[in-house]
Amino acid sequence: MKRMEQVMHVDTGCRAEKVDVSRQPGHWVLAALGKRVLRPGGLELTEQLIEGLSPNAEDDVVEFAPGLGVTAQMVLNRNPRSYIGIERESKVAGQLANRFAAANTRFLNASAEATCLEDGCAGVVYGEAMLSMQTPEQKRRILTEAFRILRPGGRYGIHELALTPNDVEDRVRKAIEREMSLNIHVGVRPLTTSEWRKSLEKAGFRVTWEQRAPMHLLEPRRVIADEGIMGAARMVFNLLRKPAARRRVLSMRAMFRRYSSQLSAVALVAVKPAE
Repeated sequence: MKRMEQVMHVDTGCRAEKVDVSRQPGHWVLAALGKRVLRPGGLELTEQLIEGLSPNAEDDVVEFAPGLGVTAQMVLNRNPRSYIGIERESKVAGQLANRFAAANTRFLNASAEATCLEDGCAGVVYGEAMLSMQTPEQKRRILTEAFRILRPGGRYGIHELALTPNDVEDRVRKAIEREMSLNIHVGVRPLTTSEWRKSLEKAGFRVTWEQRAPMHLLEPRRVIADEGIMGAARMVFNLLRKPAARRRVLSMRAMFRRYSSQLSAVALVAVKPAE
């Protein structure tokens, strides 16, 4: 009975798969429960980021790790000249390609570190909630790749988890990294806002816009704001039916609350200087 309690069915778009919830990455546990918005600053900060990037009909847009496609839909509503999503999970890339079938829209099964796209092919590149889960070297490679595929004057946007304050103690940083990685089952290495800016600048970008928000991913008010009343109710219903998933979610929320004064969300827009 205990083992059965740990197993839930996840609809992958092709067939239902059984997964061990106790081992599954936290963001996929939430997605299986019906949570669509998985960004640290919520839908509001994502909307602000897209407004800061201002993609338009003249832009070729590239998104790193589109995930459930929430931000992709927001960008496509602005009718860019083209859109490419770079998704390393082949099943997810296939699902998104079926959902957003259009002549100017593609989803490639590739890594943000090596997109295989041409130099200077994009006017806008962005990624959300993915750099925080990378090692320092992986962060550097992804920023370098974003810089490479952007044409001069192009805009790059990120929406990431941030440590606060900028002079956060090293022991606190390590404790947060360790506990989040163990709890979420994904390596988490967030930076301070100052460090995010410096990383972008080191890659050659010039930061032009910044906005911050509290890290309230699993707080009831944020869930309702992100998912709507019906979406939040659906999540509650699923949590009541799935005790193993409920334990995971409550553990994640307790951890976020424990470090609420050291965690926030930040969105930045940076420009590749014109040659």
